[in-house]
Amino acid sequence: MAAVAALLVGCATPPPDDDPEAKAEFEQVNDPLEPTNRVIFSANEGIDTYFLRPLAVGYRTAVPSFGRDRISDMIDNLKSPIYFANDLLQGNFTLAGATLERFALNTSFGVFGLMDVAEPMGIPGHQSDFGQTMAVWGIDDGPYLVLPLFGPSNPRDAVGMLAESYADPLDYYLQTGGRHWAYWTRMGVTAISKREAYLDALDDVKRTSLDYYSAMRSLYRQRRSAEINGAKNPSQYVVPSANMSALPANVLTEDTERQ
Repeated sequence: MAAVAALLVGCATPPPDDDPEAKAEFEQVNDPLEPTNRVIFSANEGIDTYFLRPLAVGYRTAVPSFGRDRISDMIDNLKSPIYFANDLLQGNFTLAGATLERFALNTSFGVFGLMDVAEPMGIPGHQSDFGQTMAVWGIDDGPYLVLPLFGPSNPRDAVGMLAESYADPLDYYLQTGGRHWAYWTRMGVTAISKREAYLDALDDVKRTSLDYYSAMRSLYRQRRSAEINGAKNPSQYVVPSANMSALPANVLTEDTERQ
């Protein structure tokens, strides 16, 4: 996987620093594998249209908002060990302490994370992943990639996601303990919960964009940049919102204008 990432990074050489306009455009698009990415994107869209989105709609219909919030809080709490490890690796010790406090409070007083009792106490949540950690270490993201099933990414984040799949202590416990059904259940519930959270936002993007592929590429880049800036500057961290309308109005068309 690392060798593939290195190869992909090498196939996209950025313009020199003395050409800021070309460099900005390169960083915004940087999609040398676009034909292949579009094929994978279309396949992912088919799976989403006929399988994942209907599940998310059914989940929203069957489970009231309060219940969905409890499930989302529990999913987030279970990721705390990953957040904590990456906070430490990034040198964000204040955030690491906050993660530890949140995990202790939400697991105990929040009934195993079903309720986020830490935020009302002045300890807001945040997310840290190994892709962010490598960005803090100075590793470039490389070209844009669309991964089968997982969607928008890049070589650095793909490597980070793979590393975390082995580093998550709960996943390790479930798989080595023969509880594969629990592992797949966790993964499925997480996917449906996340898809439901973005249900309205993605519908809006799909309806209003000139080119859905280009719009999603731009949205991913801007969102990921904000998350990495938060990792590099913890005092400026803002929890990412599922409301994509908060992004600049031209985000839906700026890439397609270059097509």
